[in-house]
Amino acid sequence: MHVVHVNFQIFRTLHGMTHFFEQQAPRPQQDMYDQFRRLSTKKFSGTTNPFAAESWIRSFEVHFHYLNMGDADQVRCATYMLRDYDFLWWEGDEHGVNLATLIWVQFKNIFYEKYLNTEVCGRLKRKFMTLLQGETIVAEFVRRFDRGCHFVPFIARDAAEKMRHFMDGL
Repeated sequence: MHVVHVNFQIFRTLHGMTHFFEQQAPRPQQDMYDQFRRLSTKKFSGTTNPFAAESWIRSFEVHFHYLNMGDADQVRCATYMLRDYDFLWWEGDEHGVNLATLIWVQFKNIFYEKYLNTEVCGRLKRKFMTLLQGETIVAEFVRRFDRGCHFVPFIARDAAEKMRHFMDGL
């Protein structure tokens, strides 16, 4: 009888410890959100700079890839980082989408329509097509060329055309 009582005590103690550790263990999804917050992701707050908007999206994509996040979590994390005017903009736009089925590509399209729409991209393409070094130093010209190249993929994908356009701008 004494052995049974001791074994029961051990069982209760082990069961209590197991229950305690289960409660303390982070939930996988919560752990992912904590990791995301620790990655120093930038908040997005009211910019009209299309390069800053695109940089913000690209930084998220690097983090999402690193964390192996699913679409719903990606959208949730991105909208969590919106601030000020941009948060108000999203509050208005989110009513036109089904948040339960919204995937990252769709969110990105909505975001780009706001910050990198056809008009903005057209202006950036025209600026790139007339880019000249002028009085700027070569390093600054290279930076502008590389940034603008993104908006003219038919040049960016063709190494010979890219080099020709670069040399013409010098």
